[in-house]
Amino acid sequence: MSEVAVTGAIKRYGAVAALDGVDLTFADGEFFGLLGPSGSGKTTLLRAIAGFIDLDAGEIRIDGTDISRIPVHQRNIGMVFQNYALFPHMSVAENIAFGLDVRGVPAGEIKERVAESLNLVRLSGLEQRRPKQLSGGQQQRVALARALVTRPKVLLLDEPLSALDKHLRQEMQVELRRIQRQIGITTIFVTHDQEEALTLSDRVAIFNKGRVVQAGGPREVYERPVNRFAAGFLGEANFIEGKVAAIHGDEARVTVEDGSEIVVAAQGLSVGANALVALRPEKIGIEPGGSQAPRLNRVIGRVQAAIFSGSSLTYRISVGHRLFVVFEQNKSRAPLPEQSPVTLEWVTADNVVVEP
Repeated sequence: MSEVAVTGAIKRYGAVAALDGVDLTFADGEFFGLLGPSGSGKTTLLRAIAGFIDLDAGEIRIDGTDISRIPVHQRNIGMVFQNYALFPHMSVAENIAFGLDVRGVPAGEIKERVAESLNLVRLSGLEQRRPKQLSGGQQQRVALARALVTRPKVLLLDEPLSALDKHLRQEMQVELRRIQRQIGITTIFVTHDQEEALTLSDRVAIFNKGRVVQAGGPREVYERPVNRFAAGFLGEANFIEGKVAAIHGDEARVTVEDGSEIVVAAQGLSVGANALVALRPEKIGIEPGGSQAPRLNRVIGRVQAAIFSGSSLTYRISVGHRLFVVFEQNKSRAPLPEQSPVTLEWVTADNVVVEP
């Protein structure tokens, strides 16, 4: 398949920079997720790669060839849109064959390749149905088959599963990953769904205000966010502000406003410096009772709310003037009652110092 390299990509709409110097490389055969809030630049980048918009500056290369000025139909890129964009008056087979028809591919070969694509997306036998006779998941597969039948170098997906309900969405995530792995195509997809990005991607990039905030493997970006935005956007995080009181070897003690202390990695810190620490809610242990003495990475709080969501509980715990969010798997014990005292504790490795 192909490597895609974006260098110095800039796109402005008046005073607004939709892309503000984006540099990203999408490796051959990689499944890469673009994640960020609305207006962050991720869809603009996808559309620039597809050729629907022209960059004001920068380059887009596929296997070393600059495609920035090549028309859409000559880029050999497949794309699946958010609303699938199927032709309602055509059958499934005709929808899939459309891109081959306009390319002048012989009828015999079209029939062969349509059958291959239908088999790939597990829709064989539905060739003569119209889109309105299909479920949402089936329509999504037809759109995917249509994008792949032309054997593109790169596959672009714009919020491909957003129209599906949660259960079907999860099923299609598995299917999408299977298909991508089977054909090995370089795939770039845009999503607002953080869980979807973590589930599908080999790597992800978090966008904000036209820039890439952080890029890397899903676990790396989730576990080690570089700044407050990345930590807060990809999942939930508790933020603890304090001042570095002491450094001993590779560990630093940070004193928090209420006098409690937490321990963090000392790298890049100095005594007296301010420190912002991100702590994921699922990393915190919660036990009833607040009689234990406070110590490093342990605080005493009180339950303000316990929110039941089936497989897990979300606690909101007041600790002085701060509010901690804590996730706990739904096991055998009953939810801790509101206003009851609790002890929160966690390990040093889960304290991540981030940029403001």
